Formats: sequence, C-alpha cells, structure tokens
Amino acid sequence: MSGTPNSPIYSSTRAAVGLHSDQDAEPAYRRIVVKAGTNVLAGGNSRDGVDTEVMASLVDQMARLADSGGGQLVLVTSGAIAAGRQALAERVAVPAVPDIPTRQVLAALGQSRLMSTYTGMFEQHGVVVSQVLLTIKDLAQRQAYLNIKNTLLSLLDLGIIPILNENDVVAADEIGEVFGDNDRLSSLIATLIDADLLVILSDVDGLYTADPKSDPTATRIDTVDFVDDRVIAMAGEHRNAWARGGMPTKLDAARLVTTSGIAMSICRGRDPDVVVRAARGEPVGTFFRPASSKLEARKRWMLSCVGDGAWGQVVVDDGAVSALRRNGVSLLPAGVQSVVGNFERGDIIYICDSSGFHVACGIANYSNSAVDRIRGIRSDRIVETLGYHYGQEVVHRNNLVLL
Repeated sequence: MSGTPNSPIYSSTRAAVGLHSDQDAEPAYRRIVVKAGTNVLAGGNSRDGVDTEVMASLVDQMARLADSGGGQLVLVTSGAIAAGRQALAERVAVPAVPDIPTRQVLAALGQSRLMSTYTGMFEQHGVVVSQVLLTIKDLAQRQAYLNIKNTLLSLLDLGIIPILNENDVVAADEIGEVFGDNDRLSSLIATLIDADLLVILSDVDGLYTADPKSDPTATRIDTVDFVDDRVIAMAGEHRNAWARGGMPTKLDAARLVTTSGIAMSICRGRDPDVVVRAARGEPVGTFFRPASSKLEARKRWMLSCVGDGAWGQVVVDDGAVSALRRNGVSLLPAGVQSVVGNFERGDIIYICDSSGFHVACGIANYSNSAVDRIRGIRSDRIVETLGYHYGQEVVHRNNLVLL
C-alpha cells in the first residue's frame, strides 16, 4: 500500500527496488551507516559492560561488506559508558543509575577501552578504523559541518571505517534524558555524507503496531512509506535507564533520513548477519522507504540543525500550510499565528501547523521577537511595524525544506 500524507503510511511488503537474491553477495547499497546502541552492545544491562561477542559479529559483518563491491561504511557506536562502568566497578562501587558527572567519568574511562577493542577486532580483518567524537552542536555550525563532512568522506575514500560516538564527556545534556542513544547522531551523519542506507540496530526486530512487551496482539510493520504522527504514536516508552534512545528517537531519525532520500532499516542487532542482510536489501526488521529524490546538500544541512531543540518555531494557519505544501512558496508574516522559543535572524526554525506537526524547516529572516510583532500582517507593513526590512518573507522559499 503506497503511503501519502493522507493515507495509511505503512505496508506489509518491502519495496522491490534494490533487492538482491540470497545468492548475490553484492550489497544493494554502497555507502552505509550502521548504528549500534547500548541495548545491543551491552545486552540491555550495561552493568555487565559491553558484549565482545556481539562486537566481534558486528565487526565481521562490516568488514565483509567493506571487502565486497567497494562498499563504504561508517559505524556510530554507543557503549563507552558501559565499558567505563565495567572498568570502574573493579575498583569502586558504581550507583545503579549514576548522576551526570559520574556518567561523564564513565564515558572518559570507557571510550578508549571501547575504541581499543574495535581497533583490534577490525585489524584482524585487515581493516583500518578511525575515531571521531562529536556533539550535535558540532554539526549546527555550517563551517564545522563542512569540515566534518570533508574529513569523513576523505576517510571513506581511503578505505577507512570511521567509528563515531557522541562526546559524552562534554555533552552533558545528551547524557541525560534529553537525547537519544546516538540515534539522531547516526541520522545526521547519514545525511551529512549522503549515505544510501542507515541501519539502526536495536534490541527489537523493528517497529510494532503497539508495544509487544505489553500487548500480545502487536504485529511488526515490515515497511513504512511515510513517517507521520500516526507512526510516531506507535512507539512505546523506553524502559531501560541506561539506554537513552528507544523507538521514538529512532522514528525521529527515520523522518530525517527518509526526507533526505536515504533508506533506513530498524532491525535486531543480535540476529545473525543482520547488517549484511539489510545491506543486500533483504527483508529484515522494518524498512523505511526514502523520498524519491535526494535533497541538495544545503537543505540537508538545514534539516540536520533543527532537531536539537536549540532554536524555536513558528505556528502557521491552514492557508499557509496549504500554500507551502502545494505551491512551494515562501512563508509570509500574514500566515504566522504564533511564535515559540527564541531564535535570531539566520537561525534554522521549524514551521508547524496549529496541531504542532512539523510542516517544514528553514532559515529565519527575522528574530523571534520581530516575527511576533509582524505576525498576521501584510508584508508591505513590515517596515512600518519594525522600522527596518530584511525581506517580505519570514522564511524565503529558497531557504525552506518541506518535511
């Protein structure tokens, strides 16, 4: 069943595009980002540290893909805090749910151990790896974004697998409950390098119609055509205090990458050869269809900057929503109903409908205080109201991305 904004957005069969037979070892996707979270690497219990058997299986699969068909792979991994806890527990008692400063200590202690393990495992396959530690704010600045992109692409061209993790030592907000377990980082990296596929490894085998742990009638959805609020509503809450992700953050990642024209798969990380099978286009987990065309790089950067919640949003009326979606026009002040949050001219903001659904994002021509003063008025009254003029639009169509 094909998905549109006004129709069911999931189906029970996978798209035929890009599928390969079981006998064909050639990957269907060339540039692949793989994300492995705490629940996969630590088996749902980081008190025991990371599971080296799981890590070895993941490394083996990625090495095989890198060796076949000239594939390029990036690994976004969690597990530093789990590895640090395992090391520190040999010396002192660690609280079951440590506070943020303790988690930062664990991350600092565990990151080198985690990287050392990966390096040794990949070396056994003749694969060279590199370490990249990032925070979301590193990707929010245009120049830093381009520098990171150039570095990652250069590493891939050299046949090196970059291993990325959030820099939890400095990103205290992301250690808490605010941010996902590298789910969003993996989606940002996928859009940054213009990947073909993002594989998110989880402790479940995909998206279900309800929480399968509490609802025995829940069924897995094989293919999602369009990520909207009805799909988001299917995600249950995450119960693991150590894992910061859960299905909601994975669906946020899916919305970002599919909008950018990148396919995504959520699958069980401990299933045999799951990464290889996903790379071949085989039906594993839940597959999220990409948009038909890829966004240009500047628009992908705009998409990558809005999700951290640092900037604000404008709420627009139904007429503005319709005009944006159907006609691809700029957002004028007449269609703005209200302003939420703080932002400056040049910041990237969300454009939402009256129910709070994200319709688009774009670069603001005016600050939040200025937009609040000109909302609802005609564009020819901007100078009269503000005493200055940065254009007739709140967001120009050339700086706007529909979601």
